[in-house]
Amino acid sequence: MKSNLKPGLTPIAAAVSVLMMTAAMSAQAQQVEAKKDEAQQVTVTGIRGALQSAVNIKRNSNSVVDAVSAEDVGKLPDTDVGESLGRIPGVTVGRAFGQGASVSVRGSDPQMTYTTLNGQTVASTGWYDQQALDRSFNYSLLPSELIGGMDVYKSSQADLTEGGIGGTVIVKTRKPLDLKSGSAYVGVKAGKGSVSDKVSTDISGMVSWKNDANTFGILVAGANEKGDYIRRGVESDSRWSADVAPTTFVQERKRSALNINLQARPIQGLDLGLNYMKLELDADNSNTSHYIFHDPNCTQRNTSVKSDFNPDGVCLKSNTSAAKASDAFLQTWARQGKMTSDSFTLNGTYKSSGFKLDAVAGSTKADGGTSMTTNYSYGWWTAGATLPKWTGTVDATGKQIVIVPGSSQNVAVSNLPANTGPAGSWATSRGPNADKENFAQADLTLNVDWGAISSFKTGFRASNHTFQKSTDRASFAATAKEVATSSLYDGTIAMGTLGWASPRPNIAAMMANTNQNITGWVEERGGYGKLKEDNTALYGMFNFEQDKWHGNFGLRYISSDVTAEGYKLDGTAVAAGDIAQNAGWGRTKKTETATYNDVLPSLNLAYDLNSNVIFRATAAQTITRPNYENMFIATQTGFQDTVAGNESVSFGSAGLKPMKSTQFDLGLEYYYGKGDLVSLMFFHKDINNFITTSTKINQSIGVVSPDSKKDSWTVNQYINAGGGKIDGIEAQINHSFDNGFGVVANYTLSNAKAPSTSYQDQLNVFTLSSKHNANLVGYWENDSFSARLAYNWRSKYMVRETGWYGNRMHDAYGTLDASFGWNINKNLRLAFEATNLLKEDDVQYGAAAANTTVKDPLKMGYPAWSFLGESVYRITLSAKF
Repeated sequence: MKSNLKPGLTPIAAAVSVLMMTAAMSAQAQQVEAKKDEAQQVTVTGIRGALQSAVNIKRNSNSVVDAVSAEDVGKLPDTDVGESLGRIPGVTVGRAFGQGASVSVRGSDPQMTYTTLNGQTVASTGWYDQQALDRSFNYSLLPSELIGGMDVYKSSQADLTEGGIGGTVIVKTRKPLDLKSGSAYVGVKAGKGSVSDKVSTDISGMVSWKNDANTFGILVAGANEKGDYIRRGVESDSRWSADVAPTTFVQERKRSALNINLQARPIQGLDLGLNYMKLELDADNSNTSHYIFHDPNCTQRNTSVKSDFNPDGVCLKSNTSAAKASDAFLQTWARQGKMTSDSFTLNGTYKSSGFKLDAVAGSTKADGGTSMTTNYSYGWWTAGATLPKWTGTVDATGKQIVIVPGSSQNVAVSNLPANTGPAGSWATSRGPNADKENFAQADLTLNVDWGAISSFKTGFRASNHTFQKSTDRASFAATAKEVATSSLYDGTIAMGTLGWASPRPNIAAMMANTNQNITGWVEERGGYGKLKEDNTALYGMFNFEQDKWHGNFGLRYISSDVTAEGYKLDGTAVAAGDIAQNAGWGRTKKTETATYNDVLPSLNLAYDLNSNVIFRATAAQTITRPNYENMFIATQTGFQDTVAGNESVSFGSAGLKPMKSTQFDLGLEYYYGKGDLVSLMFFHKDINNFITTSTKINQSIGVVSPDSKKDSWTVNQYINAGGGKIDGIEAQINHSFDNGFGVVANYTLSNAKAPSTSYQDQLNVFTLSSKHNANLVGYWENDSFSARLAYNWRSKYMVRETGWYGNRMHDAYGTLDASFGWNINKNLRLAFEATNLLKEDDVQYGAAAANTTVKDPLKMGYPAWSFLGESVYRITLSAKF
C-alpha cells in the first residue's frame, strides 16, 4: 500500500544542493503529510542521507513534484532561492543583475510559474523601470536562509491555487514546534567578485523556542546582506547617431529579510499559527556609458537592416584614424530603486477522528519601482568638457562587439566642466508600483471508505488582488542649480569590457542635486494604470489507492471579476502648466470591467509495475491570468526621450482571457540500492488563448512628438489569439558509491512553440525558455569534510523587456560552481563557495528578422549587448546551538 503523500524532496533537488549554508538546520525535520494525515519526520543530516530521504519521499508521492529542503538550499553556492531552484530538473532561472530573478518550469514563460508562500500568494514588484510588469515572483528578494523548504509542483491537482501553467512553487517557512527548544543558528559571510570591486558582507541568524509541553513556540529568523554589484560590458543601440557604448552598471545593493513565526497547540488536535515575512531590497544604481560614434568611418555594413537611423545599413566594422577622430559622449543614468514585500498570515488546523479542517487568512503587499531617475551627461557641446576623441576599430561581425582603441580613452573629473546640474525634466521621473492581495481559504478533508476512495478533500479560496503603477514627471526651476562636478563622483570605475578609467558616480549626491532643482511633480497620465481582480475558487478532490494504484482526481471551479482603470488617449490638448508628455491624454479616469469563469479538471495516477519501478501518468487543465502589462487601458512610451521614431502606445484590456493549458505527463521511475534512482518523464502542454499583439506602424493619434516633429506612432493592441505547445522530456539519475563519492545528473528537452504574433520580434519562442537544460553534480563527503562541483548549462533563450533594452536572444550559458565544507566540531562549520568559475560572459544579440518593427540592433544577429562574466567567491563561518 502506498501512502498518499503531498510533495516532498526529490533526489535531484537534494543532490544538486551545493553547500550547507545553515548547518544549524541539519537536524531539522522535513514535514510530509501522509494520506492518513499522520505527520512524519524525515531528518536529513548529510548529502547521502538527504538523497536517500528524498528518493523515499518521491517514490511514495502522487503528484509530479520536485523539492529543495532548507539544508539543501544552504549547501548551494547561491545567494537567493531562485538560483537554488535552477538545480532542479526542468527548472531554468532568469538571472538579472547578478541574481536569479525569475523561474521558468519546463520551457514555459516565467509568468506561467505561480509562486506561493506556504501555499498563498506572495506579492512582489521590481525596482527597475525598464522591465515589464508581470505576475512572476521576483526571487532576488528572498534569501535562502529564511526558508524551511520549497516544493515545485509540475503536475496540477484540484487543491492547488490556480495560476501556474508551467508549475507552482510553494516556499515553506519553518515552524517552531518542529524544532528543538533553544535551537539557534548564526552565520557570517564575506564575498568578492572578479568584476565587482568591493567585499560584500552577509549575516544571518535564527532562534527558536518552545515550552516543555510542546504547545507554544516562537521562531525568529533574519538575514542582512550588503555589497556593490558591478556589471561591465558593451551596449549598442545603433540608433542615436549609430552608437556603440562601453558601459558600466553599479548597484549599491542592500537586502534584508525577517521572518517571525508563532505556533500554538492549545488543545489536542488544534494547531494555530501566525506567520510574518518582511523582505526588502535597496537597489540604488547608476549606468554610465561612454558613447563611440563610429558610423562616419564605417568600412562594412549590413545593408539588409536599414531605417531612418541607419539609411545605408547598420555599421558592422569601422576604422577611425587620428585624422578622422570622432567626438565622444559620456552619460550616467542614476536611479533610486527599492522593493519591499510584507506578508501576514493566520492559519489553523483542527484534526479529529475522520476529518481535518484547515483555514487560513492573510494579506500580502509589495511596493517597488524606481523612486527617482536622473541623468548627468557631457558631450562635445558641453562648455568646459574635454572628453578624449575616439580613434580605433570597432568590429560587430561576431556575437560580441570587439573594440580596440587607438588612443587613451581614460576620463577623469578634470575632463568634465567645473560645475554640473542634472539634464532636466525630460530625464527626471519616478515610477512607483504596488501589488496587494487579501485572501481567505478553508479546506475540509474527510476520511472515507468507499472502495478505492480513501479520502475526499474540498474547499474554497477568495482573494482581492490590486496592482497599481504610476509615473510622475519632475518640474524644474527656471534656473538650474549646479554643484561642483567633483562632488558628484567618488573615485573611478573601470569602463566597459576593456576597463579604461571613468569617474564613479556618487548616486546619493546626484539625487540630492536633482532634488534641489525639482519644484514639483506632475502625473504623467499615460503612465498610470490600476487593476483589481476579485477571484473565487471552489474545488473537490478524491484521493484513492487500490492494490498497486494510488493518486487523486478532482475539479476546481474558478471565477474572476476584473476592473481596469486608467486615462483615455483622446486627443486632449496640453493645458497651461501641464507637461508635454500629457499631450493627447484625457484628464478623467475611465474604467473597464470583465468577468470570466472556468472548470479545471486534474488527475494524478501512480502504478507500481514491480517493487522497484513506478509508472506515473497525470492530466490536467490549468490557467495563467494575463500579464498586468497587457491589461492596462493604455500605456505610452518613447515620447520626448531624444530618440525620434520610437514613439509607441499600447492598448490593453480587462477583458483578456487567461491562457489555458491542457497538459499531461507520462513517466517511469526505477529505484535501486539505497537512494539510487533513474527516471524518465515525458510532458506535453497545449496552450490556447495566448495574448498576442496586433501592431500597426506610422499611425496618427493626434499627438505630435517633439523628437520626430511628426504624428507618427507605433500602435499595439493586446488580444487573445492563437496557441502554443510545449513537448519535452526530463531525465535524471542519482547514484552514490560506497567510498563517499556520488553523482547526480539531469537533462530537460523542451520543444516550446509560442505564437509569433505574441511578440514584436515575431519569434515563436517563449520568453526565457531554453530548449536544452542540464545539470551535472559530483560530490564527496565524510564526517568532517564535504565537497561538490556543479555545472549548469542551458541553451539560448529570448529575453524580452520593455523600454530601452527590448527583445534579444541570450546565447547559451553555462556556469561551473564549487563548494567545500569543514565541520570544525559539532557546532562550528567553515565553508567556501565559488560561482561561475569559468567566468562565462552574458552574450545577447538581435534575433529578429529585418522586416520586423524592433529596433535595428535587435535584428539579424547584431551583437547588441554583452557583459563580462563574473566569478564570485564567498567564505562562511556558521555556528549552531
